[in-house]
Amino acid sequence: MVPPGPALIFRLVLPQVLLALCVYAILGALENRGHVYPTITRWMIYIGAFLARPIWILFLARPCMTILNAHKAAAKGAVLPPLVEGSSSEVLASVMRSFGNGYIGEGYLEWAQKYGNTFMYQAYTETRILTLEPEYIKIILATRFNDFEKGLVNYQQLKSLLGAGVFNSDGEMWKFHRNMTRPFFSKTRISDFDIFKRHADDIISAMKKRLAEGYPIEFQDAVGRFTLDSATEFLFGKDVGSLGAGLQYPKGAPIEIDLSSFNHPSNLFVRAFTQGQAQAALRGRRGDIWPLAEFWSDKVRIHREEVDNFTNPILEERRKRHLTRSKASVEIDEDGEGETFLDHLIRSTDDDQTIRDELVNILVAGRDTTASLLTFAIYVLTERPELTERLRKEILDFVGPNACPTYKNIADMKYLRAFLNETLRLYPAVPFNSRYSKTSIILPAKPGRPPLYIPAGVKCVYSVFLMHRREDLWGPDALEFDPDRFIDERAQQYLTPNPFIFMPFNAGPRICIGQQFAYNEASYFLIRFLQSFTAFEIDWEVQPKSSRPPDEWICTPGTTKGREKVMLSSHLTVVVKDGLWVKMQEQEMNANDTT
Repeated sequence: MVPPGPALIFRLVLPQVLLALCVYAILGALENRGHVYPTITRWMIYIGAFLARPIWILFLARPCMTILNAHKAAAKGAVLPPLVEGSSSEVLASVMRSFGNGYIGEGYLEWAQKYGNTFMYQAYTETRILTLEPEYIKIILATRFNDFEKGLVNYQQLKSLLGAGVFNSDGEMWKFHRNMTRPFFSKTRISDFDIFKRHADDIISAMKKRLAEGYPIEFQDAVGRFTLDSATEFLFGKDVGSLGAGLQYPKGAPIEIDLSSFNHPSNLFVRAFTQGQAQAALRGRRGDIWPLAEFWSDKVRIHREEVDNFTNPILEERRKRHLTRSKASVEIDEDGEGETFLDHLIRSTDDDQTIRDELVNILVAGRDTTASLLTFAIYVLTERPELTERLRKEILDFVGPNACPTYKNIADMKYLRAFLNETLRLYPAVPFNSRYSKTSIILPAKPGRPPLYIPAGVKCVYSVFLMHRREDLWGPDALEFDPDRFIDERAQQYLTPNPFIFMPFNAGPRICIGQQFAYNEASYFLIRFLQSFTAFEIDWEVQPKSSRPPDEWICTPGTTKGREKVMLSSHLTVVVKDGLWVKMQEQEMNANDTT
């Protein structure tokens, strides 16, 4: 397979070479008819033909297309979104800084404060629009769904990791994946808590043992193992046993490095999964010139191959099982009960690559998003012990001190759901997303501003992370963590009349089909966890310095910069940079004590 860099150079240079060859052929034909040109003239013509397209792309295309689109916008009584000043290299450098060692999305927020909540910026040859307006995001995701797509550029950037799975496909391929996946997330399946019970009990037991040794818990890693084992059992019918690798010890602990643990298959899988996502996210931020940063090797593919090495044996084993048993012996009812998600995929298609792609896509959703939610839920509790007390009280009232929660228990626990929603509001698992416009459209006017014209083929980026923090949408306390906003009069004032201000699971036809599964899984874990532990604190003695915000950061309007105790990082999902080390006390709940 051709490396990304040479492939890009070939795609860029080939048109120039073909044009130069055409000019050469035309000049040759003219000379045969008696039109003779001096050598220097011929070479100037050849060089001009070769450089014409690069000159057009680099220097002329942008101003010409801007003028053309401005005329089209004016003809429809609209204007183009304001354009961020600066060269593409300066603009993308600002984006990279805010996602590197900065506050995620800070560059976008600064531009929104300067240009408005919808603006345009240039990423070399790619024009992008970013919006924080719920009305416009609703248009992109729902009311004009058919006029937008994930797009070919996005597909090429993520193909090495996600293939043509449900999160990286459009049109009929997306419908195929969506229809193939949807039946497996029925209410009956997602309300079966046996899987959650086994893996929650296992991870809590492991945490108790580690605390008894006198060490804190790297919670982000631990809960990632819980969600990975739960997700793989739900998908494959058999978990990958990631807890078998053991919980992490803090750096400097007098424990010898266990290479068998470091090279445990689940650890290899998780590292490949995480690094593949981080590298894929860099591609999106670098724009359409990303292959230059991976010139001689696809830096995502090597991680996807590691992921496939992990899932291939499971797929092969399941495929053989299907081939060796007769249809009469398969005990599956009309709704597919009794089969795993992998069984369902095998029944739906004979294409193993399609199955592999779909497994990776669903694993991203099943593991990373819920792990992100639970990590930030506990992070909040390390800062707000009064919320722990209130949650424990509700658990005692509805579930009891030791009982396992039921589907009805979770449905009745309003404050727990509000707490999870508030976590998703301030720390949405997928903070940024995008679509490409398939046709030109007009976005309606906002107060004091004209309608906006969006040309065809433009990347439309939207950020729920920044939108969820807007004070004009959520009130003057938008930056405060307060679950009651989903219960008290603020819900009626802000959310009910404008539900698209809260979109942690996306919206429209591509809304996350696993959102109720995620709510159930996170709720179940938190209940069992809070029945066992209290007094949560970040252990600053072992928390990596790289995860702490710089001392010079100050409180910034519109952000929690200067108030967060840890650095947020984002690839496809938002995480605590370099982990979250938590110390806590084991304290069984009883009827007389909820603290």
